[in-house]
Amino acid sequence: MLEVIDWKDLDQDARQRALARPAVADRAGLATRVASIIKRVRDEGDAALFAFAREFDGVELDSLRVDPDEIATAPDRLSTEQRAALQTAAANIRRFHEAQLREPIEVRTATGVVCRRVTRPLDAVGLYVPAGSAPLPSTALMLAVPALVAGCPRRVIVTPPQADGRADLSVLACAALCDVSEVYLAGGAQAVAALAYGTETLASVDKIFGPGNAWLTEAKLQVSMDADGAACDLPAGPSEVLVIADQHADPGFVAADLLSQAEHGADSQVILVTSSRALAERVRAAIGEQLPGLSRAAIAEAALSASRIILVADLQQGFALSNAYAPEHLILQVREPDKWMEQVTAAGSVFLGPWTPESLGDYCSGTNHVLPTYGFARAWSGLGVEDFQRRITVQEASADGLRGIGPVAVTLARLEGLDGHAAAVERRLTALRDRSVA
Repeated sequence: MLEVIDWKDLDQDARQRALARPAVADRAGLATRVASIIKRVRDEGDAALFAFAREFDGVELDSLRVDPDEIATAPDRLSTEQRAALQTAAANIRRFHEAQLREPIEVRTATGVVCRRVTRPLDAVGLYVPAGSAPLPSTALMLAVPALVAGCPRRVIVTPPQADGRADLSVLACAALCDVSEVYLAGGAQAVAALAYGTETLASVDKIFGPGNAWLTEAKLQVSMDADGAACDLPAGPSEVLVIADQHADPGFVAADLLSQAEHGADSQVILVTSSRALAERVRAAIGEQLPGLSRAAIAEAALSASRIILVADLQQGFALSNAYAPEHLILQVREPDKWMEQVTAAGSVFLGPWTPESLGDYCSGTNHVLPTYGFARAWSGLGVEDFQRRITVQEASADGLRGIGPVAVTLARLEGLDGHAAAVERRLTALRDRSVA
């Protein structure tokens, strides 16, 4: 069960170990194996995807692409309750992401000089929807809704085939709800390779989105570093949560939040930070009571082995610790969470108060659940509409504008030793002087 660590008893090295994520086993070997999968897909195309489906998924596929009619009818094959839940979640996600759309910016930076910024949607995006130990229709919504809001003309979903060789019905229903007509059966590194380089059936895309395991993350990294590959969204690996709780928190709620993340996978990590030893012990007891009732108890228990409870002197110290850890999910089970929110500087997504379980963000509150993990929240943000867009700057100078700031450009170009840059301005300034003399 969760180990309890007193922060004040730790030296600097021990504190770093207390905040360490589970290590990725055999990273070098993983990179080599992923590279070989990518090469095979590039060399063999569809044939490699069929072979990997047999090898990794244990299925013999007749076709890589899901029939558009199967996609279109998927919502009708769900129960009324299931369909309504997906529709509500999609509507909330769309509402939040539509608010992220921005009007073009136009600024007059100097007399006769106007600078603008405009946005354009990415032409083709690949949306990876995991379906390993459990299919994730919620991820389909989290990727396809902002892609639709951003206006991306081509939106492609790839998802691993189920045991029957078909795509998960709920994932197809999400595709239909988000007007995605291209869905392909492929998983893991081979799916990333197909999206990045294309095959006979699947045309390549410009950028790849979606979370996954270490294989998928490594594949995204490799293709994004290749000029012939595709850009990728953000570092999104095993799920994690950090809960900051005071003595007033409900231990049953805290335990449930920790377990909800632990059940994602054995490589997930959950951390409770509290200034109350009594609460820590009550949470430990609550976990012991709740864990056996979970269908994925064995997975959650494995994740708990790499997780811990950290006792701090006060909440101020707890928030400093959290910012150093930079969690994917941060839950504040404290009095006046809005006030404490001001202390948060690094987190993927934050959940305030006792009535905001992290599960709401996973499914239906409206925020995106594709978030940076493994400490990358120190520099990365969660997925948003802007990730599906290009931001293009535009500038225009009139003759008077060039007269005004042209000499500044010439001076700075000479300072950098770039005579060609200076000449491109000076020729125009000379032409303007000649015209005024004439």
